[in-house]
Amino acid sequence: MKTHVLIIASLFLFGLVGAALAQTPAPAQESPWKTFFPDGLLDPDGNKVETDVLNGKLVGLYFSAHWCPPCRMFSPMLVNFRDANTSDFEVVFISSDKDRDAQFEYMKEVGMKWFTLEHRSEAANALAQKYGVRSIPTLIILGPDGKTITANGRADVANKADSCIADWKAVAGK
Repeated sequence: MKTHVLIIASLFLFGLVGAALAQTPAPAQESPWKTFFPDGLLDPDGNKVETDVLNGKLVGLYFSAHWCPPCRMFSPMLVNFRDANTSDFEVVFISSDKDRDAQFEYMKEVGMKWFTLEHRSEAANALAQKYGVRSIPTLIILGPDGKTITANGRADVANKADSCIADWKAVAGK
């Protein structure tokens, strides 16, 4: 009799544990951005920002510098494009300026309200190497999952700004 009670009690406990586990929500999918930006991001004033501000968005990695004439021509176009599409798209600026002061001066001058990396940080150098950036300006577009959509974001923004968000979303499966 004691064995039957023990078996019934055990089954009851297993049932309770199973029911509790079934009601436990699945863990949230981890953001890919921490691997791209392990030290976080900086806002246009140089304050630290967590990478989760990029979650769910298309992200443009923008390699540029103030001293670069083609960059100075493209940057205002990218500012306008980004500002018109902030619900779907964000930019992370990776500066090739001579120092941190020049980087933030360029951001203010052009009106870049987006995020950036610490000047010449390990993450900035690793991203330039990963994507084979050989010239600036370069705009790499990543999906919300961190996968590359195109390495030709500059041409997309310059030539088909009205449709490239939809095109990038289609590639990302979003």
